[in-house]
Amino acid sequence: MAASSIILKRNFKPLMKFLDIILYILLTLVSIAMSSTAFADGPPSNKGKILESEIEEMVLIKGGCYQMGDSFGDGPSDENPLHEVCLDDFYLGKYELTQKEWQGVMGNKMASFQDCGDDCPVDNVSWNNAQRFIKKLNLKTGMNYRLPTEAEWEYAAREGGKKVRFPTGKMTIGADEANYNGSFKYKKPYSRPGVYRIKTISVKSFQPNSLGLYNMSGNVWEWVQDWYDEDYYRNSPRNNPKGPGSGEYRVLRGGSWGNLSNNLRAANRHRDRPDSHRRMLNGFRLARDK
Repeated sequence: MAASSIILKRNFKPLMKFLDIILYILLTLVSIAMSSTAFADGPPSNKGKILESEIEEMVLIKGGCYQMGDSFGDGPSDENPLHEVCLDDFYLGKYELTQKEWQGVMGNKMASFQDCGDDCPVDNVSWNNAQRFIKKLNLKTGMNYRLPTEAEWEYAAREGGKKVRFPTGKMTIGADEANYNGSFKYKKPYSRPGVYRIKTISVKSFQPNSLGLYNMSGNVWEWVQDWYDEDYYRNSPRNNPKGPGSGEYRVLRGGSWGNLSNNLRAANRHRDRPDSHRRMLNGFRLARDK
């Protein structure tokens, strides 16, 4: 009996390790399957189905030429040199993409703040997720939505290329104009201290800029189409630049509820990996050609 007990104990530990490995593999496969289902490129869900007309209004941005980059010496070297860019007319979303719009196309929610409501922006999407959404939306509507280019985004944020520091059309900013970390200890010469909300809010909050665009500063970072290159401005073409042909990171613009006022500047450039969600921070805004 004692010998049998010893043999059983010796064999039991390897058996348990083997079972642990099998369980780990099964759990991994289940996790992958669930993730694939959430972003599968199959037919759009009928739940919360939306019509093309229900994608919140698109604003026609009249093209023109402007000096792209940091005009005020506020930012790092990747915002320089100033260089002339000329753009064709394009459409840009009046608002950041909402939870309602995402769910109407994808059938699920991308919300970190469940109590924020349908008018709050999607807030934890990767660049790749945004592309999957746009692909489904275009199949569903027959339209040709896309992300704005970095040059288009800055041009619209600066109200048609004006020399302004913030996408509000002003040289200073406060928490009564944008959703960001306006805590007093982070005050800048160009910012006013105010409430730090610590979450997203409705995309229709605050006053729009003169082009009719809401929340181009703060709330969520907005993915644009371009790859990131810190030296791209030195080599950018003049007409309708679309960014480098390849790279490791994609560009985001506008800052978020969790950022400081310097990140909300119209010229500020941010980067992240295209598969990064940055939970609670990253969203996007739709664009399309005229």
